[in-house]
Amino acid sequence: MLDEEQGGTDGADGELTVPMAWLYAEYIADELLRTGDLMPPTSFEFRAGRDALALTIFLSDTDGELSGIRVVTQLETWLSLTAYDQPWQEWVRERLAELTTGAAASGRSAPDLDLAEEAWRWLQETELLAPDLNAVPGGAPVAGEDEGPKVWTPAWQLGLPLGHLAIHLF
Repeated sequence: MLDEEQGGTDGADGELTVPMAWLYAEYIADELLRTGDLMPPTSFEFRAGRDALALTIFLSDTDGELSGIRVVTQLETWLSLTAYDQPWQEWVRERLAELTTGAAASGRSAPDLDLAEEAWRWLQETELLAPDLNAVPGGAPVAGEDEGPKVWTPAWQLGLPLGHLAIHLF
């Protein structure tokens, strides 16, 4: 067992702090995507959808009380946050900054926030090959391509609509 000096604990009095809020948000996102059966759970696209949806769920919980009973009542909120015409990326940055400031002011560790920031970093820095939705409609596909033109897309831009669709299908 790691002792406090080695960084094995994060809580007060040497207690291990478990990031339950993040893990629960990730679980809800995972279940929504699996229920929608949009893609294999082992794909990068699934991970992008799960991380985007988990960020939405985690960051929209302003009371710090992710509750299994309230999941159904939160679906409309999550739908509106993930809608196509919403500035989701800016909202994520603002909420992460607010939570970071709050954690720094309290002087307590924030393992949930650390995992959320890691997911956000992955969603921004990872690019996935996806259909080019801005391609000219009716354009002739290139020989050998059966799905049309593709473009490298930041993972969050692919994951966000997948998460939104999964909420609709739920």
